[in-house]
Amino acid sequence: MSRIIGIDVGGSTTKIVGLHENNIFSPLLVKANDPIASIYGAFGKFMSENKLSLKDINRVMVTGAGSSYISEALYGIPTGKVDEFHAIGKGGLFLTKLDRAIIVSMGTGTAYVIADRCGEKHIGGTGVGGGTLLGLSNKMLNIRHFDDLIEMAQGGNLANIDLHISDIMKNKLENLPPEITASNFGKISDLATKADTALGIINLVFQTIGTIAIFASRIHDTKDIVLTGNLTNVPQSRDIFDALQRLYQVRFHIPDNAEFATATGAALLPAGELPA
Repeated sequence: MSRIIGIDVGGSTTKIVGLHENNIFSPLLVKANDPIASIYGAFGKFMSENKLSLKDINRVMVTGAGSSYISEALYGIPTGKVDEFHAIGKGGLFLTKLDRAIIVSMGTGTAYVIADRCGEKHIGGTGVGGGTLLGLSNKMLNIRHFDDLIEMAQGGNLANIDLHISDIMKNKLENLPPEITASNFGKISDLATKADTALGIINLVFQTIGTIAIFASRIHDTKDIVLTGNLTNVPQSRDIFDALQRLYQVRFHIPDNAEFATATGAALLPAGELPA
């Protein structure tokens, strides 16, 4: 039977998934700075690895910033473009099987979408994201790659970086544990190690993303927050989101294939076709 392909074209990575009988298969990521090259490269690799021919593909759905460079159908296959924010919302709900949630797309920056079974709506965003992680780690630690930053943060101690409630209050505040951050990088010590600083950068970015998501969840009356995008693969983020979840009584969800949520949403959405 025919398959649908969803492609999410970002600035430096392109993600592609297949959709068959309402199940995704073979999610794949390709890195390339040129969007056209990454789209055709991802498509060719996907077809080859799955031993598919063009006649096996019913349609191709493209989304993301780089989709603006596509003006004609891919290899004559019916091809459509879909709005990225709708794809984020649709994909986030599909991967979690939730009926309503705030969907957070963590990429170079971060986008927030409220989604339910009636539709998806972009509600805002922040410039804090993966670009912030790499920019700060480059300037502060001379680290330019995610894997190196993650490795360096192993064993880091936030007590040498962040100002906590316990540092400024003798008495415990209601509903605020003493280890809660009062100020990111507000107590950076001369004795702080590179591991401490790396963990502080990671903590700053994910606390910011998570706190904004929590505010959005309160505004839109839902406790479910779905985290998607490449940053879901940063292992230290799990502890940060778990702490926010306990503090604010929300539910953070990181589904399988979270980094492919937008590509999945693209495959699920209808759109007008591009010329062949």
